[in-house]
Amino acid sequence: MNEYDSELVRSILIKENYEFVTDELKADIVLLNTCAVREHAHRRVYGRVHNIRHERGKDSLVMIGILGCMATNLRQSLLEDRSLKIDFIAGPDSYKRLGQLIREAADNGQKAYDVTLSEFETYSDITPNRTDGVNAWIAVMRGCDNFCTFCVVPYTRGRERSRSPENVLKEVRQLACEGFKQVTLLGQNVNSYRYENHDFAYLMDEVSRVEGIERVRFTSPHPKDFPDRLLDLMAANPKICKHVHLPLQAANNRVLNLMNRTYTKGEYLKLVNKIRSKIPNITLTTDIIVGFPTETDAEFEETLQAVIHAQFDSAFSFKYSERQGTIAAKKYPDQVPETVKTDRILRLNKVQNEITYKKNRAHIGQVFEILIEPTPQDKPSHHSVGRTGGNKLVILSKKDYKIGETVQVMITDATPHALKGHPL
Repeated sequence: MNEYDSELVRSILIKENYEFVTDELKADIVLLNTCAVREHAHRRVYGRVHNIRHERGKDSLVMIGILGCMATNLRQSLLEDRSLKIDFIAGPDSYKRLGQLIREAADNGQKAYDVTLSEFETYSDITPNRTDGVNAWIAVMRGCDNFCTFCVVPYTRGRERSRSPENVLKEVRQLACEGFKQVTLLGQNVNSYRYENHDFAYLMDEVSRVEGIERVRFTSPHPKDFPDRLLDLMAANPKICKHVHLPLQAANNRVLNLMNRTYTKGEYLKLVNKIRSKIPNITLTTDIIVGFPTETDAEFEETLQAVIHAQFDSAFSFKYSERQGTIAAKKYPDQVPETVKTDRILRLNKVQNEITYKKNRAHIGQVFEILIEPTPQDKPSHHSVGRTGGNKLVILSKKDYKIGETVQVMITDATPHALKGHPL
């Protein structure tokens, strides 16, 4: 979502005649688009601001702006902290005012800000300024109404509101004309999408019909309202990728209730079984939080056993960190010791890595259609990379492919992190 928002910001500022540069040291204005989900992101932003000032020297006139969720969540501290030399801040619903905020800060020499939350803003009238590639992010809705007690998103991005199907489809058709082969539909709880009588399954079906788009992905759904109609569509429609990211967070019912997740362990695992029965070749991934306040060793063990039962292809695991303004921060003191959190996440990661490795090894000998994408900087330049429909990375020891090309590949080897393949 932040990547997509950065594309919106580029488009907005280009229309106001700002020019983007590739060398940060040549920029007159540096904007940091931030996330407020984890404490580590906060520390990185503070450090980044100080580094920018240090690199430029005390006499530099460079302006620094903080955008996104952190701007909303920590507005007061950002504005009052004299050691943090920033010039303006803008929340996720205030990007159209960026030009004005920059001018105010430059003219007045004081910090300018706008972190107003909107009930209506979807940026449906802004065409994101994207870089070339294979995948294009499209935010089909913004905000969240779930109010999980650990999560700051409803307070930083506001309530749910959806774009019209016609508006989304117009953007998808333009992307197809620009050569994008894949689109990923985004929402904080994307299966809550609703516009008049149209639900998310309807939108997915319509997007998949756009000529030139070969793959359609989505993230992230909530287990509480995953409709059968969407599963049936995924099973039947070859363009819709067979990958579901289904956040678990925890598997003990008491902890789930404290988190306000609105489902039980049994209901979640029943949904996992339903997904696998309807789409046997599905790639299933998840999010997990360890060390939520008052979580006991026995309750963590339930999460560990649920991971073993569900056999996720991969998991994003996090140690709980208190977020200012959330219900959990107000009601539940962060009382699980850091050493206990660290031990739990190490155990969880060990179990999940073993599952991931086993599932990846099971693909050896299978044939997949992969979509070639830009090679990451940490991969050898003489290799090509692509992804399966299940979003698994495949590395090819051959470079003669164009970005966006579709290749049939037989898997010859696997690691916990990627598959290795030979083109057919």
